[in-house]
Amino acid sequence: MINRPDPDILVQAETVYKGTIADPGAFGVAAARLVVEARGSRNFEALVVALHALARYHYARLEHAPAKALLDEAALLARRHALTVRLGNVLMSRAAVNIELGLFGPAQRDLDLAATAVSPHARASLALQQAALHHNVGRYAEAAAQYRGLLAMTDVPTDLEAKAANNLALIESDRGRPDLALDLLDRAGVAAHDAGAALVAGVTQSRGRVLMQAGRLVESLREFDEAGRVYASAGWALGEHYLEYADLLVELRLLPEAVRNAQRAFEQFDQHGVLLMAAEAQLLVAQLALLVGEPARAIEAAESVRRSMRRQRRTLLTAKAAATAAEGHSRSGELSRRFLTDARGAAETLERLGIVSSAVDAHLTAGRLALALGRRDDAAQSLRRSATLARKAPVLTRLKGRVAAALSAQVDGHPRAALQHCRAGLNDLAAHRSALASMELRALASGHGAELGALGLATLLPTGSAARVLEWLEKTRAAALVSVETPVVAGVEDELIALRAVQAEITMERRETGEESAELLRRQAALEGRIRRASWAEEGSPTAADPMIAPGELRRLLDGRTLVEYGVLDDELIAAVLDSRRTRLVCLGSYDGVSAEGEALRFALRRLSRGSAARPSRAARTAATAGVSRLRELLIAPLRLDAETPLVVVPVGELQRIPWSPLHSAPVSVAPSASFWARTRQRRQQSDRVVLVAGPGLAGATEEVQQLSKLHHDPLVLVPPDSSVETVAAGLQAAAFAHLACHGAQRSDNPTFSSLLLSDGPLTVHELTLRGIAPHRIVLASCDSGADVVYEGNEMLGFVSGLMARGTAGMVGTMVVIPDLDSIPLMRALHEHVLAGAALPEALHQARAGIDTESDPGFLTWCAFTAFGAA
Repeated sequence: MINRPDPDILVQAETVYKGTIADPGAFGVAAARLVVEARGSRNFEALVVALHALARYHYARLEHAPAKALLDEAALLARRHALTVRLGNVLMSRAAVNIELGLFGPAQRDLDLAATAVSPHARASLALQQAALHHNVGRYAEAAAQYRGLLAMTDVPTDLEAKAANNLALIESDRGRPDLALDLLDRAGVAAHDAGAALVAGVTQSRGRVLMQAGRLVESLREFDEAGRVYASAGWALGEHYLEYADLLVELRLLPEAVRNAQRAFEQFDQHGVLLMAAEAQLLVAQLALLVGEPARAIEAAESVRRSMRRQRRTLLTAKAAATAAEGHSRSGELSRRFLTDARGAAETLERLGIVSSAVDAHLTAGRLALALGRRDDAAQSLRRSATLARKAPVLTRLKGRVAAALSAQVDGHPRAALQHCRAGLNDLAAHRSALASMELRALASGHGAELGALGLATLLPTGSAARVLEWLEKTRAAALVSVETPVVAGVEDELIALRAVQAEITMERRETGEESAELLRRQAALEGRIRRASWAEEGSPTAADPMIAPGELRRLLDGRTLVEYGVLDDELIAAVLDSRRTRLVCLGSYDGVSAEGEALRFALRRLSRGSAARPSRAARTAATAGVSRLRELLIAPLRLDAETPLVVVPVGELQRIPWSPLHSAPVSVAPSASFWARTRQRRQQSDRVVLVAGPGLAGATEEVQQLSKLHHDPLVLVPPDSSVETVAAGLQAAAFAHLACHGAQRSDNPTFSSLLLSDGPLTVHELTLRGIAPHRIVLASCDSGADVVYEGNEMLGFVSGLMARGTAGMVGTMVVIPDLDSIPLMRALHEHVLAGAALPEALHQARAGIDTESDPGFLTWCAFTAFGAA
């Protein structure tokens, strides 16, 4: 019996092949089945088509080695059986795989051969592949011309139109023309709508990238999230998504998340042998290493990319890698003319290619290196070029241009111009920051202006003008807290409830076994991630920043108090002191030295809190006493303050985490900035409601709250089991005075999820912020409640910043763990003084005066509590 080819199988193969173009994940199994059937039927044309379809499935999953093997077989069969048109189509697909593998010679040969084989209606596909090859090797002008030629055709297939418009949009965006790029993506989106989910997801991701490069980060975030959802549901490999999403996370300064995504992208590309994308991911890993302070790692990764891309003649990636390596050497203090030559050459190449943001970075790196080498003329030239290129760029690139312009002005001996550039840059940053609704993102965004703040301070200090220095310090303090958005809870209520349930399980498991299961921690991290992303995707309402308070008005509000605002420049700690008569500057020595003393004191107090009457820690008490004395000598004594004058302290960096109350003999109030303190002074109490809350697991919490309830008229008292999150949150709304005695958990890894433990689970900073909870005055008698996490750019996140930004005018919190029973006398005295009319700083000072500091618990309590704000 003669085995004849089954003609129906060819029809099936063509159907599956078209399916893999639109949605490869949905047709992979069918393609594999048809390969087997076609082999059995000896229908070689159907086999070529089925192999081609299966190869497209593997290509979508970044499985390039099996894709290439399938295409090699398909090409061999097509040649052997004179299937010329099929051969042309296979060669075009194999060229795409070779491009991904960095095999540009073989890719070009495949395209040349395909040109002699494809049917006339496939010429557009061939032109697209040739344009993609130009694009990948860095020949942007040639690629753009071919993309435009395709888009000018009247009969181009919709999938090719979408791809051409998408790819041309990416080139235009890289060249600094985001509006044109978005117009092209609108066209690509319409064309992709009829071409399948995979192409729609690709265009959506490209829109996210263009919006990111345009500085529209919140819109970009939403597009990336949607693209990731579609890719994941279709079963596509996510390497490229991880990579481009990591770029966005860098712009948002979400660096730990960016590092994880970049590393995942690199591992996926490297595993599948996708050399070009692996190199891009490795380069991003190098750039992230610079941002997190690991220059040696950055140099190693960048040099690896540079070597491999130079061999492949990848001009763009070679130049980016050279610039990154040069910056790594600069930050390591490794100065050499060779690195300067590398940076300048990379900058010229990037500028010639029209990659504006990368050229700005490279020229700035060259300028810094030239300055460090004493080559002032070369430095001025590179810095001026960086500043010029950045003028019309999106805001985050403009900020780097402002840094370059300020450095150039310093080189030219024009300090006033340098200060103007710094001021203009910080104003740009304020507008950018206000477009972000999330307080977390606003705090992180201030890191983009840290160098501008330092340059401005360096320009002003030699003038000796204390008033101008104080004004500048104010401009660079707690800017993220100046204005906050109306809270938005909608959409995350279920996640908040689920998070409390998971955290309750973790607490129970820890109590019963002393361990935490990996599965519960994974669920907690996933829920926290969804809640955070919901807040990131909210858009802010761009507004002008609140004007800084004038010195005269500040003096009036201080009403006899002295303000001390600390600052740091190149490890030199300074203080601007404003009293009723004048403003003066005091130099205090090494910031690192003072920070080390502060950490030593906190360590000693933590040791002291773990002691007991049976096992007192004399060494810890001695160290803590000495630490308090040492910090007084370093931070307060040089200021020559009147011992009886109340003090308002605006710390800097890690000094925000030290106990300030024991360092001065009069009342002390701490604030994120002078203007912020003034705002708390001007806030007025809106009700008389008193709320007293006890959390679970503390022997003295209920007793503390019940004692305090006897002092107040008709307070709302919530104790276990009634002190649930919902009940407490409702009670705290519009409260005039709140007191919470409960366990606290400080999350340095994710401070918006620092929490207070209530009867049914934790109440986090994030939830307080979302609900808009901000009692006029609040006492958090819980562990570490006053120790906010410090961010670059003089920002902080935690209970203090979260509550005060929302409207709390006065707060008392702790910097260390306090045994709950030990604090009851202090808390009772504090409430008595508040009821007598004292503000919290004065009430805390008077209450502390009644403590017996001879005992270790008494000394610990005397040290631990700090007052924030003015009320």
